[in-house]
Amino acid sequence: MVNTLAPETTRRAPHSRRAAVVAYLFLAPALLFFAVFLILPLGFALLLSLSRWTGFDLGDIDPVGLDNFTGLLADGSTFLTPVLTNTLLFALGTVALALAGSVLVATCIDKLRFQGLWRTLYFLPIVTTVVAVGNVWKYMYEPGGLVNGVLNALGLGSVAFLQDPDTALPAVVVVQAWASVGSAILVLTAGLKSIPGSYYEAAALDGAGPGTVFRRITLPLLRPSLLFVCVTQFLTGLQSFALIIVMTKGGPGDATNVAALEMYRQAFSHGDWGTASAAAFVLFAVVLAVTLAQLWFFRRTGEDA
Repeated sequence: MVNTLAPETTRRAPHSRRAAVVAYLFLAPALLFFAVFLILPLGFALLLSLSRWTGFDLGDIDPVGLDNFTGLLADGSTFLTPVLTNTLLFALGTVALALAGSVLVATCIDKLRFQGLWRTLYFLPIVTTVVAVGNVWKYMYEPGGLVNGVLNALGLGSVAFLQDPDTALPAVVVVQAWASVGSAILVLTAGLKSIPGSYYEAAALDGAGPGTVFRRITLPLLRPSLLFVCVTQFLTGLQSFALIIVMTKGGPGDATNVAALEMYRQAFSHGDWGTASAAAFVLFAVVLAVTLAQLWFFRRTGEDA
C-alpha cells in the first residue's frame, strides 16, 4: 500500500520549522528580559545563600555550604523568634481585619446609591504612596495625635502605640489592613453582584431575616471571592516591608521586625549578603507552603460547594 501522506508531511515540515523559528524570534526579547531580570538574579541569590559575601567585590565570595541556613534556623536564632513569628502574626492580623472590614463595607455599599463613588473612596489608600500613609498614621498614633485625642475624649488614657512593644505590631497591622481594604472591597462587590437576586427574593418570601440571609446565602456564594482575598492579602502581609520601615523601622527592639526588613538589615546594614539571601529563600519556602495550603483549601471548598 502506497503512503500518500508522506510527501505532504515532508512539504509541511520545513514550513513548521520556519514558523517555530519566527515564533521564537518574536519571543526572544521577552525571554531575554526574563533571563536577565529573573533567572540570573535568582541564581546569584542562590549562590550567595551558600556563601559569605560582604558585597561589591565578587572575588570575595566565600562558599560556606548550608551554614547560613543552619544559623538562621538554629535554636535561639532571632530569625525564628521574633522575626518569622512577627511576620506570620502580621500577615494573619492583616488578613483577619481586612477580610472582616471589607465584607462589612462591601455589603453596605451593595445596598447604597452611587456605589462607584464609595468604591473609589475606599480604593484611594491603594493608590496613595506607602510613605505618605505610614507618616500620616505615625502622627495619628503620637501621644498628641488624633487616635489618642479620641481616647482622651472618651475618658481613656493615652497609649504609646508605636513606642510600646506590646502595641507596636497590632498598631501597624491596623494600618496595613486599612490600606488594603480597598482592593478587597472591589473583589467582594464584584462577587456580590454575581449572586442572583432570585435567591434573595425566595428568602424574603420564606420570611428569612437579614442575618439568616447573610449566613445562608451571601457568605456561601461569596466564598470564592473571600478565598481569593485571603490568598492575596496573606501573601502581601508575608512580604510587607515599606510600611513597617516607615512607621517603626522594626522597633521598639525587634517588636515589629519582619522577614523582609531583616533581609534588608542583614544586607545593607550588616553587609551579610549570604544570610540575607538565605533568609529570602526561607521566606520563599514559607510563602510557597502557605500558598499551596490555601490553594488546596480553595479546591476542597470548591468541590464541597
